[in-house]
Amino acid sequence: MTRVALIAHDETKPDLIEFAQTHEDQLQKYELIATGTTGKRLQEETALEVERMASGSLGGDLMVGAEVAKGNLDGVVFLRDPLEAQPHEPDITALLRICDVRDVALATNRSSAEFLIDGLAD
Repeated sequence: MTRVALIAHDETKPDLIEFAQTHEDQLQKYELIATGTTGKRLQEETALEVERMASGSLGGDLMVGAEVAKGNLDGVVFLRDPLEAQPHEPDITALLRICDVRDVALATNRSSAEFLIDGLAD
């Protein structure tokens, strides 16, 4: 089964929720994981089943990265806030890097998330 991670920084969580609501029918076909607060909001604001990892700043990004490294993810949607420095930036960089190393589709903004979800549908 296709497995996808959904992650968003605080300022981009509303965009991810809207994205998930727009694509809810398709996302229901996938196993979904998300970092802490993002996963909680997805559970509260959609009908999607989401496995929650720790919050990003508490290691959630690394937990998602471990799933990528183990070959357990087909795609990652990580709507980042490019205008705000993150205290756990090294963890974020590690997640982005392992997606590149393992050739896992990675979307870091709404436009690329649309392409990723369309590509997984094929």
